[in-house]
Amino acid sequence: MANTPTPHIGAKYGEIAETVIMAGDPLRAKLMAERYLDNPVQFNNVRGMLGFTGTHNGKRVSVMGHGMGIPSIAIYTYELFNFYAVKTIIRVGSCGARQMYVHLGDLVIAQGSCTDSNYAQQYNLNGTFAPIADFDLCRRAVDACEKFGYTYHVGNVFSADSFYCEDERKGNWTKMGVLADEMEAPSLYMNAARLGKKALVICTVSDHILTGEATTAEERQNTFTKMMDVAFSLI
Repeated sequence: MANTPTPHIGAKYGEIAETVIMAGDPLRAKLMAERYLDNPVQFNNVRGMLGFTGTHNGKRVSVMGHGMGIPSIAIYTYELFNFYAVKTIIRVGSCGARQMYVHLGDLVIAQGSCTDSNYAQQYNLNGTFAPIADFDLCRRAVDACEKFGYTYHVGNVFSADSFYCEDERKGNWTKMGVLADEMEAPSLYMNAARLGKKALVICTVSDHILTGEATTAEERQNTFTKMMDVAFSLI
């Protein structure tokens, strides 16, 4: 294809599987390749955004980093969907809990994503678009959590363009029952919707917005494997 490799992904067409499991931190993608893939082959190192393709239980799958924030994951997932024939993207990442019944280490399956981003403006919609996960992936992720015995919650997350926010009204999302904050789901879900693809976000609670509890960067990088177990069970 004339448009591959893209400016941000150095893979040749065919080197990336139809299903890609993504993480914000490229080192987490490397961890997934080492832990879950048989015979992984690196297909990308452009901008340090590591990507690998291998097999898991005999099925071909790729893992890749996507960086931080809605714009970053939007670029990578748009290119994967459009230029590399990827059909399904599952994001695994960290989130900050917004409800007292959601605890450190729990899994949050993002059924939907609220946002203050203007990403949907490009579609010229006469209203507010609700970014949601693929239902089949969401349902099977719940089944996997039940099978593994993992504590999980399903519902809305809030995804902002800002990590450090001075607007105290951000707390109002808690009153609307939002489970947790993360920073990538809306553009992934919108890209999937616009292009007729499938997407799901599964997060591990790394910190608690209400209590101030938090895990370390090393813990987030190396021990958040339950969400990965669930993601790879969907392949």
